Amino acid sequence: MLEVEDAVLDYGSVLALDHVSLSAARGEFLTLLGESGSGKTTMLRVISGLARPTSISKLAIDGEDVRAMRPAQRRCTTVFQNYALFPHMSVIENVGYGLKVRGFSPGDAKAEALRALAMVRLEGKAERRIAQLSGGERQRVALARAVVTKPAILLLDEPLGALDEKLRLDMQSELVDIQRSLGITFFYITHSLEEALTMSDRIVLMRRGRIEQTGRPVDLFDRPVNRFTAEFMGFENLLPGRVIGLEGNGQVVFELVGGIRVSGIATGTLVPGQPGFAAIRAERLKPTTPGQGVNTLACTPYEQTYRGKYVDQSAETAAGRIRLRRWDRTKTTQTVAAVTWQMDDCVIVSS
Repeated sequence: MLEVEDAVLDYGSVLALDHVSLSAARGEFLTLLGESGSGKTTMLRVISGLARPTSISKLAIDGEDVRAMRPAQRRCTTVFQNYALFPHMSVIENVGYGLKVRGFSPGDAKAEALRALAMVRLEGKAERRIAQLSGGERQRVALARAVVTKPAILLLDEPLGALDEKLRLDMQSELVDIQRSLGITFFYITHSLEEALTMSDRIVLMRRGRIEQTGRPVDLFDRPVNRFTAEFMGFENLLPGRVIGLEGNGQVVFELVGGIRVSGIATGTLVPGQPGFAAIRAERLKPTTPGQGVNTLACTPYEQTYRGKYVDQSAETAAGRIRLRRWDRTKTTQTVAAVTWQMDDCVIVSS
């Protein structure tokens, strides 16, 4: 459905897109994830035609080369974070505006607009003004206006960024339901890890104009390929060291600072002697007795932080400071003398 090959956008002192290639299948919910300045919105603007790339080998939507097309000619529609609704128009007039400029008769435009409003459960507010709607309702009007023209691809540029936390969580589920019912390809931009993991079929993680890793949410969450991806995906513990040996089934023998050897899983290409990091999530560390079995670190408790749903415990080890997480707040972790983890929970990544 969407094919982008070797996209470059050079602003002179800033390389916003550095030879980026990506694709999205028909009906796929594809998310571009990354911090500010990573190139996410620039990629969306190139696809929509709002930004002209310095060079690009291929840009096709539904098999059609759109590189020379104006934005209005491309079969894609954008939903912006600020919604860009017309305050002087009613809800139904906003939704039907795109059909009106495409030459639909007033009756046909109204009928299609009502169907789109029913999809987002706002048919009862068709005659209201935009100022009379809540933030979540405005977001749904913007979505209805975007899908009423039946685009091949819907481009969404952080559409939930202006909503409060509870409403944002509710809208995540609504967006997924709408996308599944329509079967439209969603190209979603966000810096929120939670949104990407919750909504996506596939995630493209970007950094400084390049793609760091692409895969299913579970792939990026559990199997990062480098230090940046591990940090971005929430691995609290990144212990430096070097690769000692490679065994079957992707198992790696890794030596931490202090000469402590542990076992983990490799996700990228590693060679003996290569420096790297052992990445372990805080909730995967379990208290144990010092010296008991492999993948065990003796530790001295440092400080404890209450975080509502859980408690984080920092501790000092010979390999560096670590953090472990306890969801049972009735138990203290101040007495922990060592931690252990399963081999599959330790990912050895390159720097």
